[in-house]
Amino acid sequence: MALQCGIVGLPNVGKSTLFNALSSAKAEAANFPFCTIEPNVGVVSVPDVRLQELEALVNPQRVVPTIIEFVDIAGLVKGASKGEGLGNKFLANIREVDAIIHVIRCFEDNNIVHVAGGVDPIFDKEVIDTELQLKDLESVEKKIQRIEKMAKSGDAKAKRELETLLRFKDGLTSGLNARGIEVDKEDLEAVRDLQLLTIKPVLYVANVDEASIHTGNAFVTKLREKVKEENAEVIILCAAIESQIAEFDDPEEKALFLGEYGLNESGLNRLIYGAYTLLDLITYFTAGVQEVRAWTIRKGWKAPQAAGVIHTDFERGFIKAEVIRLADYKQFKSEAVCRDNGKISIEGKEYVVQDGDIMHFRFNV
Repeated sequence: MALQCGIVGLPNVGKSTLFNALSSAKAEAANFPFCTIEPNVGVVSVPDVRLQELEALVNPQRVVPTIIEFVDIAGLVKGASKGEGLGNKFLANIREVDAIIHVIRCFEDNNIVHVAGGVDPIFDKEVIDTELQLKDLESVEKKIQRIEKMAKSGDAKAKRELETLLRFKDGLTSGLNARGIEVDKEDLEAVRDLQLLTIKPVLYVANVDEASIHTGNAFVTKLREKVKEENAEVIILCAAIESQIAEFDDPEEKALFLGEYGLNESGLNRLIYGAYTLLDLITYFTAGVQEVRAWTIRKGWKAPQAAGVIHTDFERGFIKAEVIRLADYKQFKSEAVCRDNGKISIEGKEYVVQDGDIMHFRFNV
């Protein structure tokens, strides 16, 4: 399942530098490099040490990690909701993504002009929030006009939809993002078809200078305080350093470079992990001599749904799943020995797949 994260931000905040670093980085856990689908869309593998562990045990012909797509969305300016700059293109692109990576400038540099004339992470955040909220408000108001007549005629479903839409209208008008407006889960159906921009989950990236990569700075503190109400994560990284890290092909050279900055891993890795968590995703594995592969699914999916990401026939004709816990596979070293020691469980349609499960599906179509 190809899931997309849209990288957004005002001009000159480091958004494209970050995207270019992603595009240069080689996969660290396996042999799936970043590739470009369109000029502004790339696919990057999710680093996962468990793939390396399985590769060492199985010695397969190839290893395929799971992936996330990143979209470098055109820089936003004030007035985008009304078509200013590349506003319409920006808003069309962001409507398609599953989550938003919001890059915010948290560094001073007189050589890089800020669109507002000075560095202010709260201003940056609120400009983009406001433009997205205005576009969402426009979508909600259009649907209200369509639903009102039906609600007035006594249609109970339309009446409940209208109540929900009005709640979203009030929230957006008061400056709330749609994801922060409290409604019952079933009432979200009223806005599902609108693909609201501010209902998407968001991860904030504080782009800092080299001196601030470990502890952050006053700008990061302000940003964290502001997003606390959203219960959103803030990842600190320096896009300029990440661009340099991405140039290293040799793992030892990369480790030495990271060590010079006192880092254990790249900020890009933390960004990828953060995006994966933000989308509420987990990984299961298939393992055989031809291929060891990671598969992305939503947390809480049952075995037939998980089988369906391999092929729709697997879900349609699902019979059972053979499941090995990763810890057992590592202990007993092979599927055969796991079987001999009773470490393969046979699971049916109601089994909820766990992160790290090694699975083999039986199906009939």
